[in-house]
Amino acid sequence: MSGVLVASCGGAHQPTAATQGHAIAPATVTTVARGVAPTVAAPAGSALACQYGDPCFSPQQFRVAYGIQRLLDSGIDGRGETVTVVSPVPRPSELPTDVRRDLESFDRTFGLPAARIEVVTTLGGSTSPWQADGEEVGDFEILHAVAPAATLRVVLIPSSWDQNPANATADMVAVMRLAVSHTDVASISWGIGEHYFTKAQVSELHSILRAAEADHVTVVGSSGDGGVYPTPRGWGGQIKEVSLPTADPLVLGVGGTALTADPKTGAYISEAVWPGSGGGFSHLFARPAYQDGVPGVTTRRGVPDVAGDASAVGALALDFIEYGAASLQSYSGTSGSAPLWGGLVALADQYAHHDLGFINPAIYNIARSSSYHKAFHDITTGGSGYLATAGWDPVTGWGTPNAPVLIPLLARFVSRPRS
Repeated sequence: MSGVLVASCGGAHQPTAATQGHAIAPATVTTVARGVAPTVAAPAGSALACQYGDPCFSPQQFRVAYGIQRLLDSGIDGRGETVTVVSPVPRPSELPTDVRRDLESFDRTFGLPAARIEVVTTLGGSTSPWQADGEEVGDFEILHAVAPAATLRVVLIPSSWDQNPANATADMVAVMRLAVSHTDVASISWGIGEHYFTKAQVSELHSILRAAEADHVTVVGSSGDGGVYPTPRGWGGQIKEVSLPTADPLVLGVGGTALTADPKTGAYISEAVWPGSGGGFSHLFARPAYQDGVPGVTTRRGVPDVAGDASAVGALALDFIEYGAASLQSYSGTSGSAPLWGGLVALADQYAHHDLGFINPAIYNIARSSSYHKAFHDITTGGSGYLATAGWDPVTGWGTPNAPVLIPLLARFVSRPRS
């Protein structure tokens, strides 16, 4: 396939159970393999401090907090699954790094297996495909911590995407078509306010998501970091709204929390709303059937559906190489909580032995069952334009995952697709 490069940073690659998806431009595949001998520099039983002194968690501690470690210990590690993210080609001023080096350093530091990376350059060009900014590196390292055996795939978009709304919305539609092709999960840490899109673009985007649903691809989207006012990116005044693609009812919307866990073991203590967590109600989409009867939901699509850690204080420690030296840094925003859920879905797909695809109805069925408080941490403290309340709310949705309970329930509540 033209415009696709693959790097196996040591270790054996498991074949993916990828869906067929939709056709993209023909391309060749280049594979680069290196051996990496992981060494653990930060054991799970140590308290960590990231750059600037912010307390943060090792992957092992982070997994314990959300119960993910129990799944990994039982062999559910994402093998056979592909998770796709999207990211702009970095500008020189953004001090781009080589994503392969960052992942290798991350794996060495925390004793993780080597990652397999795929880069799709169809839209972004292939001049420097391995160069990445913090967004791409952060998405990959969070995904790799949660689902260490999954293939990590990124679709690059032009660095000029944010010059104006027309560029941004056109690139969003184009990249979504590629992001949901040849993958099992698409984790989108990017959103643009609904009012920037034309009717035709909204329709096309929804059509792409319908096709993803038919192909059993799960699409996860971040709810944004501007609260009820998505970041205007210099394009005009702020409008109280939610963002696409997350506002589309076919996307699992993910809000943000601030996680408190034991600084040494990672044992879960509590969570509150991360103050920037986006949320609210769509101007474009009516309330979907799976939200019918949910207290707090109006006649419009409510966002988000679920949530995860998005705070720089108490975040997963990420490894970035800057000026030739590696450093541990925290990572804030719903760009962190979306890949957490992208990785969880990869684990759920493996557990179920098939791609779960569109899981929103299952999420809501579980949340309305007697298993709700076992499968989720209900967030009732804090706010971000809206207040967190018991049950669903338009800032953290149903809450954050307790993975060893939620994953088996998802596999049970989602019907196996017909062959």
